[in-house]
Amino acid sequence: MDRVRKDRLGVRRRISAVMAVGAATALAVTALAAPAQSADTNTAGTKAASTRAADVNVAKNAGFEADLNNWTCAANSGAAVTSPVHGGAKALKATPSGQGTAECSQIVAVKPNSTYKLSSWVQGSYAYLGARGTGTTDVSTWTPGTSSWQQLSTSFTTGANTTSVTVYTHGWYGQSAYYVDDVSVFGPDGGGGPDPVEIPPVPAGLAAGTATPTSVELSWTPSSTATGYTVYRDGTKVASSSGASTTVTGLTPETTYSFQVSASNAAGESAKSTAVSVTTPKGDGGGDGTVPRHAVTGYWQNFNNGATVQKLRDVSSQYDIIAVSFADATPTPGQITFNLDPAVGYASTADFKADIAAKKAAGKSVILSVGGEKGTISVNSDASATAFANSAYALMQEYGFNGVDIDLENGINPTYMTKALRQLSAKAGPKMVLTMAPQTIDMQSTSGGYFQTALNVKDILTVVNMQYYNSGSMLGCDGKVYSQGSVDFLTALACIQLEGGLDPSQVGIGVPASTRGAGSGYVAPSIVNNALDCLTRGTGCGSFKPSKTYPSLRGAMTWSTNWDATAGHAWSNAVGPKVHSLP
Repeated sequence: MDRVRKDRLGVRRRISAVMAVGAATALAVTALAAPAQSADTNTAGTKAASTRAADVNVAKNAGFEADLNNWTCAANSGAAVTSPVHGGAKALKATPSGQGTAECSQIVAVKPNSTYKLSSWVQGSYAYLGARGTGTTDVSTWTPGTSSWQQLSTSFTTGANTTSVTVYTHGWYGQSAYYVDDVSVFGPDGGGGPDPVEIPPVPAGLAAGTATPTSVELSWTPSSTATGYTVYRDGTKVASSSGASTTVTGLTPETTYSFQVSASNAAGESAKSTAVSVTTPKGDGGGDGTVPRHAVTGYWQNFNNGATVQKLRDVSSQYDIIAVSFADATPTPGQITFNLDPAVGYASTADFKADIAAKKAAGKSVILSVGGEKGTISVNSDASATAFANSAYALMQEYGFNGVDIDLENGINPTYMTKALRQLSAKAGPKMVLTMAPQTIDMQSTSGGYFQTALNVKDILTVVNMQYYNSGSMLGCDGKVYSQGSVDFLTALACIQLEGGLDPSQVGIGVPASTRGAGSGYVAPSIVNNALDCLTRGTGCGSFKPSKTYPSLRGAMTWSTNWDATAGHAWSNAVGPKVHSLP
């Protein structure tokens, strides 16, 4: 967010987008020139039994449920992660760097003169799958990348004296991370024994326990052959568990949800169980940290930069979440404080606290934003993570803030910011409001630090209001380039988050409230409303139309309530009612 207008960012974003498109084009040419087979998306026969009873999956730890056991990744480029996954609880994430392609490989035992079907599921940037040392013709297949899981498939025949083959997967130079799951090398057992060839049965006995306005306990009958379970809410994966129970959080009060569970092991994932329906009870109102199903977020300026100077009491009632901007850094790494600026006109800190209390009593959530254009807070160690959590919680107690907003524009360390936010959540409790306001470049890929952090804290995250401005042209989820200031820019970039692992209720559209609120990227409120209709109802779209609708989309955000007031509240008067009338 801007304490001042920052036109300088537009050029950098345009260059980034052009470089991304150019790199992708160059890579595509390189890959197509290689003697590799194109990706086979025909899933027929996947994990099915061979016509020969002896055929098994000879790959070990094929679903990465045992982390990297049996796998070797060059230069420590790979790791087992819990999101995103295709089946089970884990998948491989490998990140190329420098001149490395992040190759991960495994030597499998095979029989001579035998045919094997090689396949895996991949997601993310460029991904290759292949086998070498076959004794005949080595094979590989690839994909230029996708935001959803895609199957790669090929086959090879071993030579007369071949008893082992190296199976590998890798990415491409200078590209972002790729993900791999459910590898299969299906054919005669070469003497090493198979991974499990039986997918676990569908879990039975799914039942709901205690439900709160924002969470529900679920349990089911365990399966003896399962190594993990996946929980789905309304068809979307929301949780993983190693045992036969879990608690799903991040729900909305007075809302009916449908839950299912599947079982998995290294052979793959079962079908989903019979659904159980749960209706969450009524909450106690927005002021206690319960955010409405569809919400409007506005940033309130604790400084005077030429916009209308406001007290909190003057902020329009259309705003459900008010982010006080900004917290300040201290000499202690990670620690934050808050200094009320005399320029906003409060006679005392007590008056400011009274305004926070009044907004909360009116059902609003008031949170403290950390960062902004000039923010220098850095959380990159265990000590700084603890300092952040302790100081943020102390400010919540002192001022009555409902939570925090993460708006760091100087980079984010997902490992330690995750630790900081989880420590803060443990102190503040389940009603803490947690929002984020990344720039567009921060949410182009799930491998980015901001996106990783959002996914890491998905169970306690309220909403990510990405800043759809000051960015120039960017890539949408369909790989096409879109110019800022259009309905396509808003919808095609929101699609990346919606299909990249965030729940629709955790996605909001962030735009300037007036032409003076940002250096570039302003859109009329009518365009914002069209984008909201496009994403939730499938109407009002431009040339880009999502493949499905997202009725539970959280809403919209603006920088700032002050610039909105400067423009006669044109933004909140138009967008507020639209958000609150979403399905």
